Amino acid sequence: MTVRAAVIGLGDISALHLAAIELLGDVELVAVCDVDADRAAAGAERLGVPAYADHRELFAVEKPDVVHITTPHSEHAAAVIDALDAGINVIVEKPIARDPQQAAAVEAAAERSSAKIAVCFQNRYNTPVKAAKELLESGALGAISGASATVIWHRTPAYYEAAPWRGTWEGGGGGLLMNQAIHTLDLLRWLVGPVSSVAGTASTRALPIDVEDTAELTLTHAGGIRSVFYATNTHAANAPITVDIIAENGLLSLRDELTVTYADGRVETVAEETLATGERAYWGVSHERLIADFYSRLDDPEPFWITPADGARLVDIIHEVYRGSYPEQTAQLTRNGVHQ
Repeated sequence: MTVRAAVIGLGDISALHLAAIELLGDVELVAVCDVDADRAAAGAERLGVPAYADHRELFAVEKPDVVHITTPHSEHAAAVIDALDAGINVIVEKPIARDPQQAAAVEAAAERSSAKIAVCFQNRYNTPVKAAKELLESGALGAISGASATVIWHRTPAYYEAAPWRGTWEGGGGGLLMNQAIHTLDLLRWLVGPVSSVAGTASTRALPIDVEDTAELTLTHAGGIRSVFYATNTHAANAPITVDIIAENGLLSLRDELTVTYADGRVETVAEETLATGERAYWGVSHERLIADFYSRLDDPEPFWITPADGARLVDIIHEVYRGSYPEQTAQLTRNGVHQ
């Protein structure tokens, strides 16, 4: 049976979702949606499907089986909740919502709905990351004693000017932590364990934006394990993301590949097995893997394994830092609530 899919939001990241849908032989794109009329019309012409300005109208008319939500952050929660309440399965880009209040509303919608939902923490599908997870779970490295991670990247004023919501609290719910570093925070939480407390600061050091471009965090995980995290968008270039995990029997280091250095001197490496090609190759193949996996599990009675709770906990962690660093801005987001 052919699965009917729709994409809501035709910004940059939608290209990965559209490409992944095209690769799936039993999935048909039936509609797109964007509040920008010109972008919606261009998408409809390019893809050969109807375009809508309102996702609710799309749901009512097209009745898709799955929707991909790739809108600005502030629009995630309303579209996800409406889809779940309509019984439509959802793949939503990170973050799951702009703020903790919206994230909690999404969690509640998922609990009352029979539809499935996946949050795009696609880096979990990278071959080196999967190998790291399997090794840690095998017990071969012994107990984890600590971890560190960095995201040292480059963004220009033009990047924010191209999509002005990115540099705002109202549109993005934050900056570096919500838009770039959230993926690496997810990896720390997934590989090291749930986070029980967080201390940190976020600040706007160099870029002409309202939200943070630099942050440092100390996370306490289950069992008292501590990890430290540094991220910035003010570097001169995009450096490789790093995740280092110290365990009793060795050191696990993620860069572009996984390197495991055992206490007895052995060294093992795991590289990405499939390299992306084309204009957006720098985003890798992990979106494609996540999306294919989600569709393959639509008939599975269990919820999808990357859950709304995963997404909500990341938003909670980030906003714990924001509340100390930007108290007025985060208080305003809370007062604004969930926009339907």
